Order: sequence, then structure tokens, then C-alpha cells
Amino acid sequence: MSEVTRILERAEQGDARAAAELLPLVYDELRKLAVHKMANEPSGHTLQPTALVHEAWLRLVGEAQPTFENRGHFFSAAAEAMRRILVENARRKHRVRHGGELKRVDITDLDVALVEGDDAILAVSEALDRLAALDPVAAELIKLRFFGGLPNVEAARILGLAERTSKRTWAYARAWLLDELKRTL
Repeated sequence: MSEVTRILERAEQGDARAAAELLPLVYDELRKLAVHKMANEPSGHTLQPTALVHEAWLRLVGEAQPTFENRGHFFSAAAEAMRRILVENARRKHRVRHGGELKRVDITDLDVALVEGDDAILAVSEALDRLAALDPVAAELIKLRFFGGLPNVEAARILGLAERTSKRTWAYARAWLLDELKRTL
């Protein structure tokens, strides 16, 4: 009989210290299990193996006194807890309020004007009019930076925005404008 099984039996009999003794013995194996479970997750996943282990541990030995027959039963329950956590996390990310089916786009290297020439300027201008109806400050920031050539610090000062707010608004407005231009050009 393994040490883990003995501790599990003590926990089943009501020994409150058993859970505290169990974690150091099984932590490394739980972490390996978590790494294995997360290997198939898409890149950019926000949940880390350590957080997965800790969440699974809380579910396994949380409020209810769990009963595990042996070491295998414990690790089977741990694997199932991790699976459920990953499924819940994936479902949460697919909800509309968390972005739904939207994909993340890195906008650091994108320029607003994708095409040069009069048609592009007209398209940008029309898109700016639509943006102004949704978010006048974002549209004004685009005008100041894109058409006026002002740096972020000056544009923020003119609009009375904090520099960080201006950066966030700039990122949002560029992404919105890029998406709008892709549809119209």
C-alpha cells in the first residue's frame, strides 16, 4: 500500500491533517498531469498548469470530505477535475461577453492606411465618419494622429485624455478602422 493510499484512508476516517500531508506527496504528479492536460490547449491560453493544479486541489479536497479508494482513484478524480476546469474556462471564453468567436489581432505593427491613394483616403474618411457616430473621441484621436501626424502625448493633451487612455483608445480605434477598411476596400 502506497503512502498516498494510507493518507487517503486517514482523510476518509476524518483526519484533518491528512489533506495537508497529501499535497506535498502528490503535487509534482498533479503538475505533470496538468501540463499534459494543457499540452493540447491553444496557444495564448491564460490558465497556467500551477493554477490548474491549485483549482483542481480545491475542488478535490474543498468543503466536502472526499473519499478516495486508492491512489488511482485520487488521480482519476484529479484528472476529471482538471478536465472540467479546462472545459469551463473554454466555455467562458466563448461567451459573447468575453469576446465570443472574436479572434485576437496584434495591432502593434498595423498601419491604418493599408492602401495609398485617393480611394484609400476617402475610405478612411468615410470609416471615420462611422466611427465618430460610435465613439467621437476615438475618431478625433485618429484624425489628430493619422491626418495631423501628432504623437500620442500631444494628441492626448489636446483631447484632455490621460496618456494611457489615449494609447488604449488609439489601439481600439486602429483595430476598428482596420476592420472597417477590410470590409470596404
